[in-house]
Amino acid sequence: MGELAGIDPGLHEAYRVCRELNEQHGKTYFLATRILPASKRAGVHALYGFARMVDDVVDVEGGSDRAAAATVDAFEEHIRSAFAGGPLGRSRSDLVLAALVDTTARYDIPHDYFYAFLHSMRMDIPGTPMFRSRYRTMDELSEYMYGSAAVIGLQMLPILGTEVDREEASGPAAALGEAFQLTNFIRDMGEDLDRDRIYLPTYDLEAFGVDEDLLRYCRTTGRNDPRLERALAHLIAHTRSVYRTADPGIDMLDPPVRPGMRTAFVLYRDILREVEDSGYRVLHQRARVSRRRRLAVAAPRLAEAGWTTFRTRAKTAKSVGQA
Repeated sequence: MGELAGIDPGLHEAYRVCRELNEQHGKTYFLATRILPASKRAGVHALYGFARMVDDVVDVEGGSDRAAAATVDAFEEHIRSAFAGGPLGRSRSDLVLAALVDTTARYDIPHDYFYAFLHSMRMDIPGTPMFRSRYRTMDELSEYMYGSAAVIGLQMLPILGTEVDREEASGPAAALGEAFQLTNFIRDMGEDLDRDRIYLPTYDLEAFGVDEDLLRYCRTTGRNDPRLERALAHLIAHTRSVYRTADPGIDMLDPPVRPGMRTAFVLYRDILREVEDSGYRVLHQRARVSRRRRLAVAAPRLAEAGWTTFRTRAKTAKSVGQA
């Protein structure tokens, strides 16, 4: 069965647009989706396409903050209308929305998750009442991460399926979203600083003697500083603890999807090791997991996914034959 099997042919183009967005912008994430059962991929691509589309609105260079805020407001009205059955056109954004509406209906995904995501995106836009460019503590950062990361894990659960009650799996799923985002915050520290954003808790940085002047000095000169290295080591240790919270959740998922999610888990966690191996030079270079490493992690899990899918289908066929 292909990715679009069982989906209304009129929506195939919409899902292909989402898949293209994932392939273009989420290399590690896209690789992990290739290990998921084909029947699960389209829904995952739809979630990614929506998140990417909103993110592009917020991060667009050269646009005014007022325009970005107005665009997000208009987009929320548009998505509320779409969820209520309102008409959609053939623009790229409407095609993404069409795939999203279909996915949420097929998997019964709560719409509030998407509004929480938009709330966090508003926290990125200067001039909105929710805007934050700095977060003092990890607790303060958690409000932002709920909408921008935790709900991503929660949206995924109905698509991936669980062997336990979904509520039991929701905590680890939300933790996995946060672990991925914290990893991004560490990896992208230099790029975020250029945008006048600091997504790592300033209280934790200051505890190691790191202030904004030091960050900007290191970013400008290309030098590193032992104080920053110690602060990042601490934040990496915290992020790994969030991964440990998320880890049991993978075994709560349906067996055929576990290899794909384990691949994403391992590869994203590997970014932290790359940061360490680079000497914590996140202000000067972007830590990347090598293609060789990505393939080394993905290949055996691809084989595992195929074997698990085969066993599941064989068991189902046997049950049907005995019925």
